[in-house]
Amino acid sequence: MQIPLVLTLAVALATVASAVSAHSLKELEGMLGDREKYFQAVDKAAPEFTLQDAEGRTTSLADFRGKVVVLNFIYASCPDICPLHADRIAEIQGLINQSPMKTQVQFISITTDPSKDTSDVLRHYGQAHRLDSANWLFLTTRYDQLEDATRNLAERFGHRFDKTPEGYQIHSIVTHVIDNQGRWRANFHGLKFEPTNLVVFVNALVNDAEKPHGHVSPSLWEKVKKLFGS
Repeated sequence: MQIPLVLTLAVALATVASAVSAHSLKELEGMLGDREKYFQAVDKAAPEFTLQDAEGRTTSLADFRGKVVVLNFIYASCPDICPLHADRIAEIQGLINQSPMKTQVQFISITTDPSKDTSDVLRHYGQAHRLDSANWLFLTTRYDQLEDATRNLAERFGHRFDKTPEGYQIHSIVTHVIDNQGRWRANFHGLKFEPTNLVVFVNALVNDAEKPHGHVSPSLWEKVKKLFGS
């Protein structure tokens, strides 16, 4: 076993230990609400969208029904916060992609500056931030959409990207989690949240923790082994 995976398992073990007694998504939400001040539970239909990727292929949120979606908004020329957000998404993706969840979770970043974020920019942004294209997409507006379409979409997700005369954007940082039925289930605000808390929440959605189970709750170690396929 490689050392990075051992360290990842150790972090996950410490995190899952606090969630072992949660038998439902609601209980987990309550526990995260107590221990993760940047977590916000949500339960409503996620705003639908149809955009395009770096290759011009049309992509809709509905295309990922059956997968948990981790979604964020950024723009590539942002000089400060957006690069840090991209790095945090890469960290979370790295944790998830070392587990069987890799095929069940889709990461989506949406640009709020489509006039500048060309196909080449979209194509290279993930490489610069170590994002794995196997389950990550950087989306922009389609040719028939207005330039502010994705900024309006961000507003539907509850936050704004307001352009300044200098071409920068004033905005907040939020990582959204959408379940495999297309329902918006959580926001993780800012960059100070613990990444493994998001991973544990995603794992609960992947494994349908909201559904009642008629069996004995698995042990802590069994949960960790299931999370990382050990």
